[in-house]
Amino acid sequence: MLVVFERLYIARFSYVRMKYLFFSWLAVFVGSWIIYVQYSTYTELCRGKDCKKIICDKYKTGVIDGPACNSLCVTETLYFGKCLSTKPSNQMYLGIWDNLPGVVKCQMEQALHLDFGTELEPRKEIVLFDKPTRGTTVQKFKEMVYSLFKAKLGDQGNLSELVNLILTVADGDKDGQVSLGEAKSAWALLQLNEFLLMVILQDKEHTPKLMGFCGDLYVMESVEYTSLYGISLPWVIELFIPSGFRRSMDQLFTPSWPRKAKIAIGLLEFVEDVFHGPYGNFLMCDTSAKNLGYNDKYDLKMVDMRKIVPETNLKELIKDRHCESDLDCVYGTDCRTSCDQSTMKCTSEVIQPNLAKACQLLKDYLLRGAPSEIREELEKQLYSCIALKVTANQMEMEHSLILNNLKTLLWKKISYTNDS
Repeated sequence: MLVVFERLYIARFSYVRMKYLFFSWLAVFVGSWIIYVQYSTYTELCRGKDCKKIICDKYKTGVIDGPACNSLCVTETLYFGKCLSTKPSNQMYLGIWDNLPGVVKCQMEQALHLDFGTELEPRKEIVLFDKPTRGTTVQKFKEMVYSLFKAKLGDQGNLSELVNLILTVADGDKDGQVSLGEAKSAWALLQLNEFLLMVILQDKEHTPKLMGFCGDLYVMESVEYTSLYGISLPWVIELFIPSGFRRSMDQLFTPSWPRKAKIAIGLLEFVEDVFHGPYGNFLMCDTSAKNLGYNDKYDLKMVDMRKIVPETNLKELIKDRHCESDLDCVYGTDCRTSCDQSTMKCTSEVIQPNLAKACQLLKDYLLRGAPSEIREELEKQLYSCIALKVTANQMEMEHSLILNNLKTLLWKKISYTNDS
């Protein structure tokens, strides 16, 4: 009897051990497969070496020029650090240029035309940097730039001032002349909405400063905190964190409430900057937290402005787009128009103004931890803000009133705090 029992025990122990080994190996296999897939995705997303090779090949053959070219391609004092890319076509890195931190951005996509389904701006043509051509005069180049601005921004009276501003930026070596290589770089960069917006808003507090460029690679001012909230984790750890728990965790890793209020005021001020600015209205088509950051003084700084587009440009592209429902009339995540069922075409008017999108983002951010004495009023103002519609009567007056009331409420509460 004892021998039988012993044999049963050994058999059961062997079964448990085999079961344990099977599930252990299965876990190792699945984990290795996930890591492999994510690593493959990372290598596809982060193609800084390819980007540098394309740019430097063009620079060394004299096709392009710019203030960052020599540092990138010759002295190698401009180099790429941590990869921040979210799409293979739009490379973004933390970088160092002559011991100064910055953000390096480079375009990898090659497209022949505007594709509303993906991007609102053309990338490199099949023949990279082929405009302007040799023999183009400065006057002819100015006319090219003027026509581009007229198509993007509409027929505004002060476009000539913007053209002159672009020529000043294009003169990277500040010798008073724009070389053909500098002009080719400037023309490629002007296809990018973010670069255009950086030039237009170069004196505004919440727009990162342009440090330099080479071809359509450009370096912009570094931002200490590259997301509105959350904590940066290694991508291997990110794999195993459920999205719902991740969102809850992000809300825990935010600055103190007075500092959040100061950051929020910065976002409201940026909305003012792009709302009927000096060269027309720009639409914020992706107001997610990852596109906003702040510095060590808790002043808002934009991290990614590629989905902030000229209103005139968006309207022209979307108005004749075929649609079955309103879901077909969306650019980015936040610029929505309606589908006219009688013509099966998208209408041109965006439904929600920039301020409403900003308030939607700020709602949970500001209400969490808000002082009890202002929470009710703050919540009321935020919901009034979110309800704003472009088509509402006297929208501009209501827009200004709500924006000013929100800023006043926040400033009054934080004006005498050390955190602000």
